[in-house]
Amino acid sequence: MNTKTERLQALQAEAMLGGGQARIDAQHAKGKLTARERLAVLLDEGSFQELDMLARHRSTRFGLEKQRPLGDGVVTGFGTIHGRTVCVFSQDFTVFGGSLSEVHAEKICKIMDHAVKIGAPVIGLNDSGGARIQEGVVSLGGYADIFLRNTMASGVVPQISVVLGPCAGGAVYSPALTDFIFMTKGTSYMFVTGPDVVKTVTHEEVTFEELGGADTHAERSGVAHFAIDNEVECLLAVRKMLTFLPMNNREKAPLRPTTDPWNRPNTRLNHIIPANPNQPYDIKDVIRDVVDEADFMEVHEGYATNIVVGFATLDGMPVGIVANQPASLAGVLDINSSIKGARFVRFCDAFNIPLVVFEDVPGFLPGTDQEWRGIIRHGAKLLYAFCEATVPKLTVITRKAYGGAYDVMNSKHIRGDFNVAWPTAEIAVMGAKGAVEILYRKDLDKAENKEQRYQELQDAYNEQFANPYEAAERGYIDAVILPEQTRTTLITALRTLRTKVDTNPWKKHGNIPL
Repeated sequence: MNTKTERLQALQAEAMLGGGQARIDAQHAKGKLTARERLAVLLDEGSFQELDMLARHRSTRFGLEKQRPLGDGVVTGFGTIHGRTVCVFSQDFTVFGGSLSEVHAEKICKIMDHAVKIGAPVIGLNDSGGARIQEGVVSLGGYADIFLRNTMASGVVPQISVVLGPCAGGAVYSPALTDFIFMTKGTSYMFVTGPDVVKTVTHEEVTFEELGGADTHAERSGVAHFAIDNEVECLLAVRKMLTFLPMNNREKAPLRPTTDPWNRPNTRLNHIIPANPNQPYDIKDVIRDVVDEADFMEVHEGYATNIVVGFATLDGMPVGIVANQPASLAGVLDINSSIKGARFVRFCDAFNIPLVVFEDVPGFLPGTDQEWRGIIRHGAKLLYAFCEATVPKLTVITRKAYGGAYDVMNSKHIRGDFNVAWPTAEIAVMGAKGAVEILYRKDLDKAENKEQRYQELQDAYNEQFANPYEAAERGYIDAVILPEQTRTTLITALRTLRTKVDTNPWKKHGNIPL
């Protein structure tokens, strides 16, 4: 073996060690994998092609010229997941705490540019102490270079952020600009300012976990879409999500093999709606009974639980599910659920994923808190998202569809392609109780037995309005179906909609009510 070959192999071996064995051991002691170990879990075996393994930083300040590790704290390249190309970067906490430098940022920008060029998803594994202080404004400029690429790639290729360690200050904005954020419980956190700064400025005592841990962001802030117990499960969840997604905005999502018969009846759904219209049931039971193999990958599971969103397949075709959840706040739409739903709808529309809506909504949540915090503006986000979407859009009304919320949840009036209702559907301006109090106030005041008269009027209102048939008469509903026919009906409709073409008027971009 000649000297030049030996030199290359020595450099490669040095790069593979990152910050050295001692720091690798420290990473493992925290229950964390190294940057390369993470990529080995995420990508198909043997598929990773690394770029810029031998890159070094160029800084000479604060003695950095004496420490120039190969790779400069981030591993970048491309590989495959289930045989399909993805571009990846994995920050290496063993090298300067994974801090972002000029060269570190250049490596990430290079792989992001490559992803857009070839039309492949970008997956970033984040584990970084933030900007490299010794490089000053150069590192800040590197963050901005990445932010610009996140924005330009948005809606072009799927972008997934996996936060597996600290993510603070400017570092949080790149994940925030991506489509989905995965976090690990106990070992990852995100915040703009840390607990010490919070204490100094606001005098609040708060831990890292309380301020920006996985559970905090998955349940309270909604910043994270997934909070998963450990790194391996987290990376495997990313692999699963990729099975529902196309590689870019010019493709359709790949068909997934299924043995679930397309015409399988959903007989148990015939009895899922309670006799009492105010009694809850779990909409996830409906979803799982309808989709292939009961396999539903819920997104944002812990946040705004009154709406359910996630991915599934029907007859092997990936779909995005949006569903009101009667088991949480009676399924009302509020600020958080509107934002959650709108974001998911816009993602699916950007990447050609059909939308299937299960509707049971009594309206928008009333109250001063919601009004003063802008429920009108935030609710309009969900309306805007459904109106703007041109992918196939299907709706099943299972029970309540009241007021403006009926319009918002992918009604026929906002270009719903195929809208059906169960016989239990109630499509009306409002429920019987409120309607009777408004329509028959004088009648009730004069009644000798107000309670009896109130019940008679309620029954009459329900008979006339609390059903799907007036909407069906007007063509606002394409069909009234038995619950057991739901799966077969949706799949039949989806098959016909594979060739759907719809467009919006030309514009630079719309002005969504942010």
